[in-house]
Amino acid sequence: MFESVGSPLTWGLFLAGILVLLAVDLGVFHRSAHRVSIREAAIWSCIWVALSLCFNGYVWATYGDAAGLQFLSAYLIEKALSVDNIFVFIVLFRYMKVPPEHLHRVLFAGILGALVLRAIFIVAGLALIELFAWTIYLFGGFLLYTGIRLLFVDEGGGEEEAGAVAEDNWVKKKVEKWFRVTRDYEGPRFFVRRQGKLFITTLFVTLLMVETADVMFALDSIPAIFGISTDPFIVFTSNVCAVMGLRAMFFLLENIIDRFYYLKYGLGLVLSFVGVKMLLGEGLEPWIPAYHIPIAWSLGGVAFLLVGSVAVSLLLPPPRK
Repeated sequence: MFESVGSPLTWGLFLAGILVLLAVDLGVFHRSAHRVSIREAAIWSCIWVALSLCFNGYVWATYGDAAGLQFLSAYLIEKALSVDNIFVFIVLFRYMKVPPEHLHRVLFAGILGALVLRAIFIVAGLALIELFAWTIYLFGGFLLYTGIRLLFVDEGGGEEEAGAVAEDNWVKKKVEKWFRVTRDYEGPRFFVRRQGKLFITTLFVTLLMVETADVMFALDSIPAIFGISTDPFIVFTSNVCAVMGLRAMFFLLENIIDRFYYLKYGLGLVLSFVGVKMLLGEGLEPWIPAYHIPIAWSLGGVAFLLVGSVAVSLLLPPPRK
């Protein structure tokens, strides 16, 4: 397998730290169900970003400039791609009519599932690259295709289409067909027992829909991170740090997400750039020699594209349809 800069002790301390933070978040600050305010979401977003950057500083100081730049680049890409997750989550929650005070519980459970699933994806992806070197071309080509699709293919992209996806959700239909599901929400609970029979609540169905959406987005984000680094420690920790702040970012952007109209073009350019970077890094001997784009250039390019697309979104109104 790939060599990792992280020692077993570092891996253990990182995972222990994440578990402690999750326990404090759920058991202390969000013990009771309540609607998360914009102020609270902003504070938590700053906390998660600050913790991630502090860990980035540790990686930089301990493992060198290359590892630090790789972590920061991967973190920025995953953070930006999370905005697409948020848009879909908002549509799912609106369609399922989730009470605002229960949104935090769904997102918290969803993040726990996302951490496990992404760890599996990362291990599987790195194993494929190790066993079959040609999968690098597959990942690179997929990212290039996805980026070009974001740039030039108009798929509707609006709330109407996403709402149709929610209504026709395959997971929702199968769960309601195979299991006993309550018609209404049963508070923050995922399971209830009635007359000796176990029922799945509507809140748990919503959680399964969220997990399915996150899996689909991981198919883009994980290969994109491989384009930055194949070090398991860098890939996993940067992904975890970005996902941990997803819940707070949801509540922060919930009411203004539609203003980031041009971000999808920035994401399309980033994914295309990473795909080209992966393909150039492998080359196609003897016709195209391998060329590795310096990580500092990659970080600068990614940051410029993301910040530029956000700035354009804030300065220019979206076109009327």
